Amino acid sequence: MSNHNNKIPLTVIFFLCISHFIFGNNKLPPSHDMPNILFILVDDLGKEWVSAYGAEEIETPEIDKLAETGLRFNSFYSAPVCTPSRVSLFTGQYPFRHGWVNHWDVPRSGGGVNYDWNLNPGIARTMQSAGYRTAAAGKWQVNDFRVQPDAMKHHGFDDWCMWTGYETGNPPSAERYWNPYIHTKEGSKTYKGQFGEDIFSDFLIDFMKKNKDQPMFLYYAMCLTHTPFTSTPHKPDVVEKYDCHKAMVSYMDFIVGKMVKALDDLGLRENTIIMFTTDNGTVGKITGKMNGRIVQGGKSKTTENGICEPFVVNCPGTVPAGKVTDALGDLTDIFPTCAEFAGVSMPKNYVFDGVSLADVIKGKSNDSPREWIMSMGGDRSGSSKAKLSDNGMENEYRFRDRVIRNKEYKLFVSSDRKPEKLIKLQTDPEEKINLLEDNDTAIQLNLEKLWQVVLKFPEQDNDPVYVPTPAHSWDKKVEVKSQVWKK
Repeated sequence: MSNHNNKIPLTVIFFLCISHFIFGNNKLPPSHDMPNILFILVDDLGKEWVSAYGAEEIETPEIDKLAETGLRFNSFYSAPVCTPSRVSLFTGQYPFRHGWVNHWDVPRSGGGVNYDWNLNPGIARTMQSAGYRTAAAGKWQVNDFRVQPDAMKHHGFDDWCMWTGYETGNPPSAERYWNPYIHTKEGSKTYKGQFGEDIFSDFLIDFMKKNKDQPMFLYYAMCLTHTPFTSTPHKPDVVEKYDCHKAMVSYMDFIVGKMVKALDDLGLRENTIIMFTTDNGTVGKITGKMNGRIVQGGKSKTTENGICEPFVVNCPGTVPAGKVTDALGDLTDIFPTCAEFAGVSMPKNYVFDGVSLADVIKGKSNDSPREWIMSMGGDRSGSSKAKLSDNGMENEYRFRDRVIRNKEYKLFVSSDRKPEKLIKLQTDPEEKINLLEDNDTAIQLNLEKLWQVVLKFPEQDNDPVYVPTPAHSWDKKVEVKSQVWKK
């Protein structure tokens, strides 16, 4: 059933609020067996810029150490752009279900759109319910803090230190690196002469110091390495975009090492699961070299350079050291994985697409429960493919293009729900050879398996579910009348 009407009946809102109270806020006493979790999400960085994955034009020694002494995934998917990846992480759901199929920068575009904590699941609330102290730092962008200043609290964070995102009509808020504009419990302001990533990492380290005797869930959504290209505290004089990008990657790696050192210094390292990944591939302006192959930045594309991201997990004594896995996973799996580590059940009043990867991470299994992973929402025309209607934010396509893959084959599916291309990934890393018409038995068997997955998806993607916030002068204007889809 379509979800194109964002006017939610009051009875539904009441039911979900009560369910959230029952299932999302039932805090349990903390246990010493509950590991801390530090989840690091880097912005706009593909494997070709992580030397543990074979990058040849950069060294990332801190991430490499985590990979060398932990578990490195080869087949871990994100969405191709920012917002779908982040909301999939927060909710444990694919974009066709949570509705954020496209990028929508809430502080910039507004329109009453928001990631509604009353009507959607949230990873931090579930971790809080298990007795975790929770903190977030970095990038959010799915709520406008001018309109919802306590959004992070409602989403389940005990404390926060966030770049606001660019707030239309507020020029200082565009800054995330030098002189960043940051939102905390005390409000939003510019931090003159400082570098954003230093502020975020110091905040999280301070939170760890104050809460080290309790289990902690730390969400660190770095602003690095997203544009604008900039100098860094370690490379203050770089100006050319490629040099700036390399400096930004190196500083990102330094910050990772800073966080690991803080855990060591506080005696928390052996009880902290560190997860490192990225929200999508590198911006297309940047080309890197990986394992002898030139790789163009793949952000916004559903080719592997846009969605198959680095994913490294490390925890001495819990995660096997120096292991590489081909187990399948994607961002929807983070929520159930963290819930299992926390010893808490997933909320009962939602449908989830992710599965727990805890057994793979702990070395109890060589494979995940997954037979396939998916990514959706490639931006082929430069348009956001989301429109603000008189009934809220609506996706332009009824069925957004997507890719589904197993360990060998990858199927591209068009927005008119037809197979477009079948790729054998091991022999065709450039994804150029279309095997759809190949009559080889093994190829056709894999095609049929992947197509059966497609047939299980709803014919129509949902739109985001939210109660609109009040109108403001900076809101993006209504572009179209509410769409009425026909089967």
